[in-house]
Amino acid sequence: MGEPVERVDEQDHVLGVVDRGEAIRRRWLHRVATTVCRDPDGRILVHRRPDRVSRFPGQYNWLVGGGVGVGESYPAAASRELAEELGVDAPARFLLKYLCRGAISPYWLGLHEAVIDQPVVPDPSEIAWHTWLTPAELRAAMHDTMFVPDARDAFDRYQKEKDRVRRMGLAHP
Repeated sequence: MGEPVERVDEQDHVLGVVDRGEAIRRRWLHRVATTVCRDPDGRILVHRRPDRVSRFPGQYNWLVGGGVGVGESYPAAASRELAEELGVDAPARFLLKYLCRGAISPYWLGLHEAVIDQPVVPDPSEIAWHTWLTPAELRAAMHDTMFVPDARDAFDRYQKEKDRVRRMGLAHP
């Protein structure tokens, strides 16, 4: 088995352990944890995927993440992916979870946020290039740049969540 993940149902309840590649091929629901990386000034990390990767080569993304391992929580997976892909140790704060229909397969997406106040050292097998953009610059880039398809929907949901938190007067980093 390549990367074991938990196959889940429409309510995110575990059905069993499967290979992630098989889950994608068979369009079985599984879990993915992603993180919005912000710097202390509020800018958001944007990166381009390497040209040689099998999924979305050369496309841009504003989320860092991957499959949630067997028995792993969404936040633990998000923090692990930050270490693996960016070489940073930072807590990932859970924001929301939703059933993403996905461009290549459906999955439950756990969206997190982390403030990165240390240099990032991207894994070149995952990230070919990166920069920090203001939220307004990112919003503009979403319309003019080729982003991973699921990233656009996640951005809209992230913006709605940030607006909801702001309206309620709740604190956020």
